[in-house]
Amino acid sequence: MCDMRRSQSWNGSELMVEINTNSALPRWGRRVIAPTLYGKPQPGDLIEIFRGTYQHWGLYIGEGDIIHLAPPCETAGAGPNCLMSVLCDKAIVMREGLHQVVGRDRFHVNNLLDSKHKPRSICVILRDALSLAGLEMPYCVLRGNCEHFVTELRYGRAESRQIHCAVKIGVRTMAIGMKVLTNASNVTRKKEKSLKIIPKL
Repeated sequence: MCDMRRSQSWNGSELMVEINTNSALPRWGRRVIAPTLYGKPQPGDLIEIFRGTYQHWGLYIGEGDIIHLAPPCETAGAGPNCLMSVLCDKAIVMREGLHQVVGRDRFHVNNLLDSKHKPRSICVILRDALSLAGLEMPYCVLRGNCEHFVTELRYGRAESRQIHCAVKIGVRTMAIGMKVLTNASNVTRKKEKSLKIIPKL
């Protein structure tokens, strides 16, 4: 029998919780959680890690550890180098310390789809997450990235808002580009027409 309960009360004030206060760690190893609905991460929470040009995602399993889908280039401070993950087709499900994965990057709890989908029971989330640790899995930035991985664990549905946003931006950029090209083409045609209409002497 698994009975894991947690308070979800919120009084509107910012909650700042230090993770792993071991003074032997360097200062960047002692991370502070940004204000979140729950404050301190709880088992089953999604952790969003800001890597600069993208967000990496993990699932908090308790005792300072997360489970995450990591392509070979996914390390703390990887920065633009991790754009190479686009070329990866395999990734490893890793169980690591939250502070190790985060490094110097900013992160917070973000159970992004709780208002859209009911989270599965914490026992089921943790059981499935732990059963996958150490396995190699298919990886695809568009259809099977780290965000798809953790949302499927939490909600039973794989979704990636990063990809939705990127696609929307791409479509808008293409639409703007097409408008610019169409306008430029129209201006060129008008100039050509005005040059052809030269009165004969």
